[in-house]
Amino acid sequence: MELCLAAYIQLIGKPEFVLLMFIKFLTLILFIIISATLYGQDNYEIQVYGSETVEKGRTMIELHSNYTFAGSKTKEASVYPTDHVFHETIEITHGWTPWFETGFYIFNTIGSDGRSNYVGSHIRPRVAAPAKWKWPVGVSISTEFGFQRAEYDPNTISLEIRPIIDKKWGGLYISLNPVVDKSFKGPDQHRGFIFSPNVKQSYDITKAIALGFEYYGSTGPFFRYYTYQQQQHQLFLAVDLTFDPKWEFNAGYGIGFTNTTDRAIFKIILGRRF
Repeated sequence: MELCLAAYIQLIGKPEFVLLMFIKFLTLILFIIISATLYGQDNYEIQVYGSETVEKGRTMIELHSNYTFAGSKTKEASVYPTDHVFHETIEITHGWTPWFETGFYIFNTIGSDGRSNYVGSHIRPRVAAPAKWKWPVGVSISTEFGFQRAEYDPNTISLEIRPIIDKKWGGLYISLNPVVDKSFKGPDQHRGFIFSPNVKQSYDITKAIALGFEYYGSTGPFFRYYTYQQQQHQLFLAVDLTFDPKWEFNAGYGIGFTNTTDRAIFKIILGRRF
């Protein structure tokens, strides 16, 4: 952990990091100004995973940021509303072997009316099918376990199992994440596994720019699915930039389609490999 913090401190002093953070800040402010009348979703890490793990001996540090333009506006039980809230998540991932990595998350929220706080932390080991197996598609699976404060999520201890299958044909890229979630403490603890599929499709416009769509859903427990308006369905228009192999940049604007889904969110992921 000390090595990761030292790498992060070194990163802060680099001119390219300062420039990217400045661009990111201006972009967020621009969207807040333009979209003040729009409506959001309660997420801390909005990402469809690719199958590749971080390279052996390398560390990836990412900042996941999103702003909810229009979410819930009143408290539900002990849970704060999501309207006009920033989420900032720090993710630190280290590659131990060519096919195994471990990620650690620190979730934070920034909002008015006492909503600014540390939210919780998760740990995420992940294994991938080694490249030497030469499978026709990329395959990996991650398991994410951790806790979150009841003021931000009524299910305070949870597990996520995320199979990842992806493939690239020329400039076209598709990734499928048929996620299942399990609560161990909270209102969903006796509901079994909840199906939460994620899908990404993008196309390379240039060697450095890819445009596409990302879908995030949650349909309820297997074979006892919620009604449509109780489910969550959200679609993002997203862009990926790869000007430098050491850096990762993803941004997107998403809209929700049901009563339980925040209606509009803007998100940015900024990452650096060491």
